[in-house]
Amino acid sequence: MFTGIVAAKGILRGCEDLGSDRRFQIEIPAGQVGDHKQGDSMSVAGVCLTMLEPNPNGFFADVSAETLSLTTLGSIQVGDTVNLEPAMKLADPLGGHLVTGHVDGLGELVSRRADGRAQRFRFSLPEGLQRYVARKGSVCIDGVSLTVNSVEDRNFTVCLIPHTLEVTTLGHLEPGDRVNIEVDLVARYVERLSQFGNFQ
Repeated sequence: MFTGIVAAKGILRGCEDLGSDRRFQIEIPAGQVGDHKQGDSMSVAGVCLTMLEPNPNGFFADVSAETLSLTTLGSIQVGDTVNLEPAMKLADPLGGHLVTGHVDGLGELVSRRADGRAQRFRFSLPEGLQRYVARKGSVCIDGVSLTVNSVEDRNFTVCLIPHTLEVTTLGHLEPGDRVNIEVDLVARYVERLSQFGNFQ
């Protein structure tokens, strides 16, 4: 479980093809995400991966064919930057919202424009996900917890402050770029419970 508060930007330093799977080598800026052990979870661009051979400089992670086909990890290249967040501890403050690292679909940046010192981003959603996104609700984009400002059909907007633009990869997005979208966990469970009618 994660919070959507990015701890650092990592760099994909290696990518080994293993049949239909791949093994990533990800570099972590020194001292920015704490100490980790074999098997710990790390959110990489919003995708929960298992850390292998962690060391002070980074870690390896195996990425399955399904994850490669359903997320942006299938198209990233060596040298690309990714958002990183280690799994939360029960004593950690919940600065964002509850995030699982299980991507629901790929969205696309439709437009971005200045909004004071911030930037207002408009994203499109894959068909079927729009029912989970609500004004003033939460959404996770490439591992970043954001508040939804407006929703219209399959598009929604978020406002990114200068700090978020600087410390995450979102500041480098251009219209047409695809992103990993995880909708609010609570919304998914409410929908599931409602399918059973009276769930008292």
